[in-house]
Amino acid sequence: MTGRPEILFPLFAGLETLPGIGPRGAQLMAGMGVERPRDLLFLLPHSGVDRSRVATLRDVVPPVVVTVEVTVGSHFPPRGKGPYRIMVRDAALEFQLVFFHARGDYLTGLLPTGQRRLISGRVELFDGIAQMAHPDHVLRPDEVAALPAYEPVYPLTAGLTQKQVAKAVAGALTRAPVLPEWIDAALLQREGWPSWHEAVAQAHAPAAQADLAATAPARMRLAYDELFAHQITLALARATQRRGKGVASIGTGQLQGRVLSSLPYVPTGAQTRAIMEIAADLAAPLRMNRLLQGDVGAGKTLVAFMALLTVVEAGGQGVLMAPTEILARQHHEGLAPLATAAGVRLDILTGRDKGAERAAKLRALAEGQLQILVGTHAVFQKDVHFHDLRLAVIDEQHRFGVAQRMELGAKGAAADVLVMTATPIPRSLALASYGDMDVSVLDEKPAGRKPIRTALLPTSRMDEIVARLAQAVAEGRQAYWVCPLVEESEVLDYASAEARFQHLRAALGDQVVGLVHGQMPIPDKDAAMARFVAGDTRVLVATTVIEVGVNVPNASVMVIERAETFGLAQLHQLRGRVGRGAADSTCLMLYQAPLSDSAERRLKVLRETEDGFRISEEDLAMRGAGDLIGTAQSGLPRFRVADMERQAGLMALAQSDARALLTRDPALQGERGRAARNLLWLLDQDRAIRLLSVG
Repeated sequence: MTGRPEILFPLFAGLETLPGIGPRGAQLMAGMGVERPRDLLFLLPHSGVDRSRVATLRDVVPPVVVTVEVTVGSHFPPRGKGPYRIMVRDAALEFQLVFFHARGDYLTGLLPTGQRRLISGRVELFDGIAQMAHPDHVLRPDEVAALPAYEPVYPLTAGLTQKQVAKAVAGALTRAPVLPEWIDAALLQREGWPSWHEAVAQAHAPAAQADLAATAPARMRLAYDELFAHQITLALARATQRRGKGVASIGTGQLQGRVLSSLPYVPTGAQTRAIMEIAADLAAPLRMNRLLQGDVGAGKTLVAFMALLTVVEAGGQGVLMAPTEILARQHHEGLAPLATAAGVRLDILTGRDKGAERAAKLRALAEGQLQILVGTHAVFQKDVHFHDLRLAVIDEQHRFGVAQRMELGAKGAAADVLVMTATPIPRSLALASYGDMDVSVLDEKPAGRKPIRTALLPTSRMDEIVARLAQAVAEGRQAYWVCPLVEESEVLDYASAEARFQHLRAALGDQVVGLVHGQMPIPDKDAAMARFVAGDTRVLVATTVIEVGVNVPNASVMVIERAETFGLAQLHQLRGRVGRGAADSTCLMLYQAPLSDSAERRLKVLRETEDGFRISEEDLAMRGAGDLIGTAQSGLPRFRVADMERQAGLMALAQSDARALLTRDPALQGERGRAARNLLWLLDQDRAIRLLSVG
């Protein structure tokens, strides 16, 4: 694929080539993310002003924007510091134009006495007299056609005016070419969308408020284009990943059967479905690239282990990667009894393994005697060689972007990839961040999981809460006490955790309470966790370091202090740390009164439901997509027109359309494929274009 098509060149020239934009204007626009004429096409107006004409001000109710033709009367220059006033008369009423800090010679030229002018601006009453201060438009009768009846209002940055931006947009619009259609003809007709060229023109020339809504056909079309280009990129990434597949792994079911018969429960329908979906992928000659999405405690680990056993039954090896050493150890401990039941060899490799012990593990791995390896990213160091790596399972706590997943695929030449995430993600975001993957969802809780009682209490009842905690400890229960997030500062987090730790030690006894926080050296943190897991300490005071995957079945009380400082997803993850054993579990959310409306809404949602998917949809509605995933590491695309929260349906449509197009025309060489290439260039999807040239 050669460079950008010539038809698009004018849209990628410098901004200074547009009317009314000098170096300073170009610099200001760059601050808004507008660097080329193309960007102006997608800088859509956010509101509009009705500039339709009235004959006279007599019947309007100020304050209001009015457009009216007037005859200019006398000028009254200011006495001292007052404003400059000009009397004007419309068809039935006399009123004043008011200007502050204006030069008289400029105004006599703009509004000469005795001449007719069309003026448009905001009229207000001042001491019972109608006034218009600084009209937005003053036009001669022969210029009247230049003023639209409904004027678009653009986003601005300090130093730019509406007139400048509107003029630059008009210049960019003259350069927008008529392009071949890339949207499927049947879809275009069904939705009643205009062509791309018409859509851009219409989006910048709204005739009424309705044309500014996301549901207006022109805007829907442009939003769809963005989502479609993004999904083509992800579909190409998926195709590129799957192309390099070597081995089909067909399990015998023998090892899996041993594990299932050793379990004291029956897997849920969702687990069984996911196990079958993954097995079908592993058996296919294409490379698997699947996301296993499940709520806290939905039983992802069992599903992942079944997948690992499938490749072992087929004669290969599997690896399970966790983001931290604590989690890797937990996975190892959790899987050890299952591995014993299956009769397979399982081991762990972390950065701590040194010398002879490490060498022995590496040898067993290279010779194929070690069948399943658990570890941190240390398993991808240069000296780690597998005998026949078939499957990599990634427990993804801090989301890998698409790029990292591609790198991972490069390590095991033919390894299938299964990514697990414990964060239920709303469908639209899952498609945006994981559109290159197939998705299995665990949406049922395993049998025997008890509901967690959630209560909201003000921090003013602290003494009573500590007394209840003392009683729970006396009954042999264990508890987490999570300290508030303090202004994003680890030092302050540490201070607040330290203070709460001292307070609880004084109340409950020195040996009873442990502490973990982000400032601790890792060995100390691990040791404090180990004491809590062993039951030596009964209460663990922590900053949010425990959010991630810790499993202590005996812990049945979770106290979250200043719960209103946490996000919904975080609170849901924290609550999921209890309710894992036989005892009834409680989560106490302490808040500082008075609560803001949004904090109250968050805490109420948690009190009402334990369904992570419902919580994530609510979270998306409240916070928006960027915050939900933490924009910095989200890898989420930034769309200019499309709105992922409100246009989830469009995203799903774009995904199926993109996959269908590439199935029919993998190299985008057909008529519609070539049109889609224009779209990719137009929307800067360079990654897609690189993938095409690789293919």
